Amino acid sequence: MEKENTASGVKEIARRANVSTATVDRVLHNRTGVSEKTKKRINDIIKELDYQPNILASRLASKKIITLAIIIPSVSEETDFWLAPLSGVRRAEAEIRQYGVQTLTFFFDLNDKESFAEQIKQVLAQDVHGIVIAPAFVEETREFATQCMKRKTPFVFIDSNIPDLHSLSYIGPHLYKSGYVGAKLLTYRLQPDAKILIINISKETDNYNYSEIEEGFRAYFNDHVQPNDIVRIDISETDYQSVSRHLTYVFHLNKDIGAAFVTNSRVHTVASFLKNSHRTHVSLIGYDFVKENVGYLETNVIDFLICHRPEDQGYRGVMALYQKLVINSSVTRLNYMPIDIVTKENYEFYQN
Repeated sequence: MEKENTASGVKEIARRANVSTATVDRVLHNRTGVSEKTKKRINDIIKELDYQPNILASRLASKKIITLAIIIPSVSEETDFWLAPLSGVRRAEAEIRQYGVQTLTFFFDLNDKESFAEQIKQVLAQDVHGIVIAPAFVEETREFATQCMKRKTPFVFIDSNIPDLHSLSYIGPHLYKSGYVGAKLLTYRLQPDAKILIINISKETDNYNYSEIEEGFRAYFNDHVQPNDIVRIDISETDYQSVSRHLTYVFHLNKDIGAAFVTNSRVHTVASFLKNSHRTHVSLIGYDFVKENVGYLETNVIDFLICHRPEDQGYRGVMALYQKLVINSSVTRLNYMPIDIVTKENYEFYQN
């Protein structure tokens, strides 16, 4: 039978299933109110007829507005990283606005857990159909996920992940492999007797993402039987003076540090410390193509930047919800971004 994209297709399905067209419509749009037995019978007939409803035409005709909430950090003095995901969100919204989709953006302070919790509270107080969120604080994100599950509101994680929270999709780096790549890059001019320093600079240093990155980093040295000792430091105060104070102490205790790996975009803070303390012989690798980092890449204080296309993360986050809520199609659970390596020689050509 030929594919039908008109109301006659719905009528034929209803006739064969011995139900009303309204019941078929509920199944087609994944609404509640239909028993599992009836739903299966209808879906079997849909499959048999190879029926493909013109969902976008229906959306245009219905004039129903689907509202998506975006919960991401605001741009700060420390980094402009979050400009890129926001740009991706805006790009996606421009493409799908014609189908009745709109976004509301809620910004939180990456250094303030209460700010994150407050923005979540504001989102949950509104009638939104799906949420894109950067899960910066673990416990608060767990409570958020619990509320979303109760409300059956799909949510997408970008940039970092908490795997056991059953998000619709995760869009971001493969954290373990990203750390593994970082370790491999760090060995290119590493002396056999030099120590390596892993630096976590974040209000939330004890979370899954930094642990996964570090596990991948250490795995490279284990797999290749590298003799270098690895020292780790967690710095929860993110301002330069605090970072400098902590690094001064650790470098005093470990005078043979030859390389440093920073697990996020705050690598420029470490670069500033190395420059100011005349330790630019130390190899330095970190994350993200942001203006604060590029200057130190140009001057050889940072050796490599590892990047995961944050603009595409924002774009894909919105489009995943669009697939689920508008197209009513399946969404890939894990969407790993490429692991890009940016150097002094190629940064001018890099598209973030």
